[in-house]
Amino acid sequence: MKSIRTKLKLNNRQKTLFAQHAGYSRWCYNWGLSLWNAAYQDGYKPNVRKLREVFTNHTKPLYPWMKRLSSKVYQYAFPTECCANINLGEAFKRFFQGLGKHPKFKKKGRSDSFPTECYANTIDNCGKPIKLNGWSHKLPFIGWVKTYEPIEATTQKITISRQAGDWFVSLAFEFTPTATPKNTEVVGVDLGVKTLATLSTGEVFPSIKPYRTAQDKLAKLQRQLSRKVKHSSNWYKAVVRLAKQHRRIADIRKDALHKLTTYLAKNHGTVSIEDLNVSGMLANHKLAKIS
Repeated sequence: MKSIRTKLKLNNRQKTLFAQHAGYSRWCYNWGLSLWNAAYQDGYKPNVRKLREVFTNHTKPLYPWMKRLSSKVYQYAFPTECCANINLGEAFKRFFQGLGKHPKFKKKGRSDSFPTECYANTIDNCGKPIKLNGWSHKLPFIGWVKTYEPIEATTQKITISRQAGDWFVSLAFEFTPTATPKNTEVVGVDLGVKTLATLSTGEVFPSIKPYRTAQDKLAKLQRQLSRKVKHSSNWYKAVVRLAKQHRRIADIRKDALHKLTTYLAKNHGTVSIEDLNVSGMLANHKLAKIS
C-alpha cells in the first residue's frame, strides 16, 4: 500500500462546502459521545449500532440542514464494526483495550476532517472504487476538485482534512513496487544533531535548521496574535498565519527526511542505524534549536 497526502486547489464555494462537512462530522461525533456518556452514567451499555439507530430515526429528522450534506459523514462518525477509521466507535474500542485515553469532545478548527467514501465491505455496499487520474478529480457527493500535482490512483476511501486554513486530500492505494539497482548493499547511518545524518560511505546530509531560520518570523507572528482580541475576526486570521508558518517549518523537515529515506531505500539493500537517543538529546533546549 502507498499513501498520498496533497493539497487541494479549491474555490470559495468548495471551501465552504468542505467546512460544512467538517462541522457536520464534528457535530455527529460530539453528539454521539455526549449520548454515550449519559447512557453509561445511567447504567446502560451503549454501542455504536444503537447510536446510529437513534441518530437516524430520531435526531437527524430534527435538523433539515443535514439532508443537504453527505450521509457518509455521520456513517463514519458511528461506523459499523468493519470500518477501520479511527472515530467514535474505534476510539472507545481503543479505550476499552487500554490503548488510548477516554474519547474527548472535538473542537472547531482542530483536526477538521471528513471522509468522502466508506470501505467496500460496509453493510450499505457503498464501496465503488474512486479513480483519480490527472489534475482534476470527481469525488463522491463533493464533485470536481483540483490538486496542485497529478495523481494516478484507484482507492476505496478518501479523507479530506484542513490544516492551517488549507485543505488536503489523503488516500491509500495498492501499487507494485519495482526494485532499483543498489550502489552499496549495506550502509551504516550515523544520526546526529548538527548534521542530519552521516553515511558509512562518507556522504553527509546537513541539518536544515528550519526552526532557527524562521524563529524571528515566528516571534513576530506570535506578538501579533497576542495583541488581537481573542476569538475576533482578526484574531482568527492571525492564528491561521501563525499556523501556516509552523506548517511550513514542519514541511521543510518532512521534505528533508523523505529525501534522505528515499535515497537510502533506492541505493542500498540493508540500512543499519546507530542506536542513539536523538529524542533525548533534543530534550536539551540548547541542542533542540540546532535542528
